[in-house]
Amino acid sequence: EQRVYRFRCVEAWSMVIPWDGFQLNKLIAKAKPTSKAKYVMFSTFKDEKTALGFKAYPNYDWPYTEGLRMDEAMHDLTFLATGIYGKPIPHQNGAPIRLVVPWKYGYKSIKSIVRIDFTDKQPKTLWNTAGPDEYGFYSNVNPEVDHPRWSQARERAIGTGGFVERVPTLKFNGYEKEVAHLYKGMDLRKFF
Repeated sequence: EQRVYRFRCVEAWSMVIPWDGFQLNKLIAKAKPTSKAKYVMFSTFKDEKTALGFKAYPNYDWPYTEGLRMDEAMHDLTFLATGIYGKPIPHQNGAPIRLVVPWKYGYKSIKSIVRIDFTDKQPKTLWNTAGPDEYGFYSNVNPEVDHPRWSQARERAIGTGGFVERVPTLKFNGYEKEVAHLYKGMDLRKFF
């Protein structure tokens, strides 16, 4: 199926993107994880012969890993993309398959997934490990919680032409009605 989602980068730019793929919860249902599974961990490939970038960034803890709580992973908006703009997804956009979580910053939408694990512990993620004060585990789009080096209150919409004014960032990237209940009672400044 095709989903058209807003996509928000942590670096304060955004786009609207048509993705082809399927809901992650359909794959999880087929996998039948046990009740002990509280989180889902995603891992990318690590092939230093094919992807030379691994050597260019030796300080990162490769492979790239990301994680979601089980309720986030099971949400109907959480999507596995195999295509973009009506064509098979190319390598630079995450082939063969990538995660799309439209209410979170783009780095949570891990590319080139080769492994999915269920765990009872919050998984380590590449960006949260590399910069825990800058990249939280949850990484929900939130205009009220700035990145330490820039504001998240406004964003530049790519594809709207030249020098357009930045537009206000919407909480949960505009999906607040659909997902805010997942974080009810949480301090979103502490659990960013």
